[in-house]
Amino acid sequence: MTTAHVQADPPAGVSAATYASRVAPDAATGRTGRRRVRRDWAGWWFVGPFMLVFALVLIAPLAYAIFLSLFRETLVGGTHFVGLENYALALTDPKFWDATIRVTVFLCVQVPIMLGLALFVALALDSARLRFVPLYRLSIFLPYAVPGVVAVMIWGYMYGSQFGLVADLNHWLGTTIPAPLSDSYIMPAIANIVTWEFVGYNMLIFFSALKAVPQELYEAAEIDGAGAFRTIFAIKLPSIRGAILVATIFSIIGSFQLFNEPAVLQSIAPNVITSYFTPNLYAFNLSFAGSQFNYAAAIAIVSGLITMVVAYFAQSTGNKQEKR
Repeated sequence: MTTAHVQADPPAGVSAATYASRVAPDAATGRTGRRRVRRDWAGWWFVGPFMLVFALVLIAPLAYAIFLSLFRETLVGGTHFVGLENYALALTDPKFWDATIRVTVFLCVQVPIMLGLALFVALALDSARLRFVPLYRLSIFLPYAVPGVVAVMIWGYMYGSQFGLVADLNHWLGTTIPAPLSDSYIMPAIANIVTWEFVGYNMLIFFSALKAVPQELYEAAEIDGAGAFRTIFAIKLPSIRGAILVATIFSIIGSFQLFNEPAVLQSIAPNVITSYFTPNLYAFNLSFAGSQFNYAAAIAIVSGLITMVVAYFAQSTGNKQEKR
């Protein structure tokens, strides 16, 4: 009596030839065997270098900072474990909250102005009414290519009331211009430097997003008789809402990380820019000037968490508005 082998249909998505090669009846035993599938590691060769660098420059320093924040070094007893005491001290530190409030006010004032200027420039370059658009685009983007420290040194020289542009204007005009590095004008002076540096960067983000808007939308608006302003508010701005959200999140993170500008200007205006002017500057001075590495790590972690919460809130608000 002959036994016939009935072959089942291959699963969905698997060809009959592949299934027959993997599940084949053995002539001697009549059993069904499966071919072992070899794991393909090709993808890890592409992802591996990035994951390695990511772990070395982000995960490892972050883990080490958290580790440091759980200890405290004292003159008697050396370094010992204190748990969350450094975090409790940071949350009740008036200097830390003074710095945090200062950068929050800076964020609420400077970021809308900077993004508004960048959006205006991007819309102007995209309007097809300007000649030499590549020249204008490069000229506006060029300040971003200047290293941050160099840019602050340039503006610091112009801000000086005893030298530089302000001093020359006072001499030529015979008047006294308010000193940009005084206590009343130091924040607008820093905001001007940051705006000058990053308007071109954000302009490029908005301009690239505008170039990705389908041309059919403009043609439809022209057929409907929409003017320039109607096209901007009905087509362009809604189409680049995602780019505006990305630029806003980057700007929020950058505002809380404010360091170069006050750190460089501190040598010019030491009585105005304190050691705790911004959270990053406070953590830097605690670590390298005060040798309080453990407490500085706790300050950095708390500042990072606040930045993450604010950025997440901005992203969630933007996503909700985009879904409407």
